[in-house]
Amino acid sequence: MPAMSESDDTQVYLPDFCAAGTLFVILLVAELVAIALTLAAHTPDGEFLLALSRTSFFVLWLALLGTAVMCQLRGWLERAGKTRAFVISFLVLEALCLVVAELAWQIPVRIVGVVVIEEPHATFLLRTMAISSIFIALAMRYLYVSSEWRRSIVLEAQARISALQALIRPHFLFNSMNTIASLTRSDPRQAEEAVEDLSDLLRASLSGTRDRTSIKEELEVSAIYQRIEKLRLGERLNIRWDIEDLPMRARIPSLTIQPLIENAIYHGIELLPDGGEVVVSGRRDGKYLEISVANPVAPGKSRDAAGNKMALSNIRQRFELAYGHRATVDIDDSSDAYKVTLRFPATEDDA
Repeated sequence: MPAMSESDDTQVYLPDFCAAGTLFVILLVAELVAIALTLAAHTPDGEFLLALSRTSFFVLWLALLGTAVMCQLRGWLERAGKTRAFVISFLVLEALCLVVAELAWQIPVRIVGVVVIEEPHATFLLRTMAISSIFIALAMRYLYVSSEWRRSIVLEAQARISALQALIRPHFLFNSMNTIASLTRSDPRQAEEAVEDLSDLLRASLSGTRDRTSIKEELEVSAIYQRIEKLRLGERLNIRWDIEDLPMRARIPSLTIQPLIENAIYHGIELLPDGGEVVVSGRRDGKYLEISVANPVAPGKSRDAAGNKMALSNIRQRFELAYGHRATVDIDDSSDAYKVTLRFPATEDDA
């Protein structure tokens, strides 16, 4: 897994100050700060709303200007690293607070000739600097803690994906090697083709570093697996592909369809004396894709379901890591058929 660069960390560290959602949260917090400052000032009865309006006007202007400045500087700060981003952001926001405080003091006096802020000039600036320093430091600390928490989630997710893929690959590899071993004496030519297919499959799956792949690549991996299993099961195995409606460039967690086909063969087709048909179908439903793998079931026959449950659990976990609550893995287990349906958001490659 490639190391996470310092700039990658900083990207998580600083939110998108240009986003409307971020601006709304900042203004909401700023207004809560204004209310807290007004309540702490012990204003006389009847003057609370007036004091709140003055404080809110000052604090909201600071929030708006600070957000605008950080929106412009974010791209540069992302490349500066966490420590420099913290120090520069703190100094820039603190300087902005002092400039706004000075303007709030000077403008009414020089233009209108009225003192709006009823405290000495130096005291007002020092109080503004102290309060803003506390709130800026707390905000930056919160962003840092949030950054580390999100970073740990990403690293854990990547580790879990690697572990889940490692659990799937040996199972498939052992089955494939057994198939090739059985063909080396009975049909060397087919054994050679199976070795080439296995080589292509391992190259596609084991050498990949991406957590997601395109549906086209995933289906190619599944088709190679089908050819290997077809050599072993012969006419007992038939796979029908009903996937014309799927966008081939759409992204899907790697090694998702092949394990479902493997389970359909192992827990379904192999237990039927005459074999059967596995149906792989897919369709687009608005912003979502649905892919299902269905197989017939032998009445009264079953194998240990631990492997099947492990594969489904792995797929569920990877879908949860990739899509959260937006993806589902549904199972339809009837007396004569078994069907797994994947539903997940449709995201495609740019190229």
